[in-house]
Amino acid sequence: MINIGIHRFFTSLTDLERIIRCPGRFKFEEHNVAAHSWKVSQYAMFFGTLEEMEGATVDWKSLYEKTINHDFAEVFIGDIKTPVKHASPELKQMISHVEEKMMEKFILHEIPEEFQEIFFDRMKEGKDSTLEGLLLEFADKLDLFYEAFSELKRGNTDKEFVSMYEEALTKLLKIPLPTCVKYFKNVILADVVSEKTPIDITTLTQHVLSEA
Repeated sequence: MINIGIHRFFTSLTDLERIIRCPGRFKFEEHNVAAHSWKVSQYAMFFGTLEEMEGATVDWKSLYEKTINHDFAEVFIGDIKTPVKHASPELKQMISHVEEKMMEKFILHEIPEEFQEIFFDRMKEGKDSTLEGLLLEFADKLDLFYEAFSELKRGNTDKEFVSMYEEALTKLLKIPLPTCVKYFKNVILADVVSEKTPIDITTLTQHVLSEA
């Protein structure tokens, strides 16, 4: 087996800049996977700090590795919309399996042997029951929430973004991180609904809260 060095991994990072999230819909602002991963790491850093201030012990190395790498596999399959990914447990499992196998092949063929074990650990599925895994999930859904809010705020009436906003908000409120959820609900949402928007964000938000 011939490895060509870490060069291919570094060049593949640029490919993530070319993968557009939520493809196929009109958007006032495009978002790519590379920028998404960076934003997720920033959200996780803030909410990890919040958890730490409340007495939790955060494994920062693990958290940063999880957030920065969580969507790298999209370099192989592109961005698949969340509703599609979660259309059925079977489909979600199949997509995860494909991502896992393509990542495994990439590491074995493109990463120098002395780093492969490290990469297998860093590139595995990061969303799990650990504090760091839950923070990743929270931060990931928060970016989906903000992407939807950004479009609604600009007057994009595409129903997909209304659904995206509702779905992201619903999932955020259900993630078992009481400190993060409380801050998001009491502080961030208060700022969100105070903004003037063409679409009635307040009513939309209150509807989701009443169903939570």
